[in-house]
Amino acid sequence: MKVEVLASAVEQDAAELVAKMNIHTDAVLVNQCGRYGYEEISVPGGKVKCFSMSERGVGLSRNTALLHAQGDICLFSDEDIVLADDYDKQILRAYENLPDADMILVNVKVAPSRRTYWNEDIHRISYRNYGRYPAYSITARLDALRRANVHYSVLFGGGAKYSNGEDSLFLRDCLKAGLRIYAHTVCIGEEIERESTWFSGYHEKFFKDRGVLYHFLYGRMASLLSFRFLWVHRRQMCGEIPLKKAFALMRAGIREGKRQ
Repeated sequence: MKVEVLASAVEQDAAELVAKMNIHTDAVLVNQCGRYGYEEISVPGGKVKCFSMSERGVGLSRNTALLHAQGDICLFSDEDIVLADDYDKQILRAYENLPDADMILVNVKVAPSRRTYWNEDIHRISYRNYGRYPAYSITARLDALRRANVHYSVLFGGGAKYSNGEDSLFLRDCLKAGLRIYAHTVCIGEEIERESTWFSGYHEKFFKDRGVLYHFLYGRMASLLSFRFLWVHRRQMCGEIPLKKAFALMRAGIREGKRQ
């Protein structure tokens, strides 16, 4: 089996980024940079197919990478990830340990302030625990993704209409399609800390966009889970905008989501 990296980037020099990310297997790099182009870069373990495009949106970028993928196991990644020297070997060993897995979510080191997960053991991913994982943790058998006909939403994420949540929607759709997803303890790289491409504070757009996301994730339970989310995080999130108004904004987002 071969691992292929599917990397999304914005306004990057392809050759410099391949070296910076330590990509040394086959890969697809989608660079949203205001122009169209294609080039191939040779690396020790294969080649990197580099697509330049003018359109924006991380969902579009990941779908484009998936369209051109050919590897057995795909690893989603971003321009701020530096991969470990043995990332491909670690991923392949994880699939050898879990032969029934369609997807495996792996560890990537990030700054404590940005960490949303860390796998301490190997366990099954279900509807109860899928929502914490970013794209760069996701590996998958390409044939399983194509059989399931899953793809990224182009409504959510950096460069899209709504701020974030595209990774949660993707994993939710994979679960709905019956794919077997596991979390694994292997660590395949680290994130270089940078300014967020989507988060700029707990303002009105943040809460409204979160409401739209909750509609797509939770349907009829969206309002109840919105209030739970705000109550749990009220000290962190409801400083400038009080909880009551934040809840109203999320409910407005839920209504907007129903119209999409």
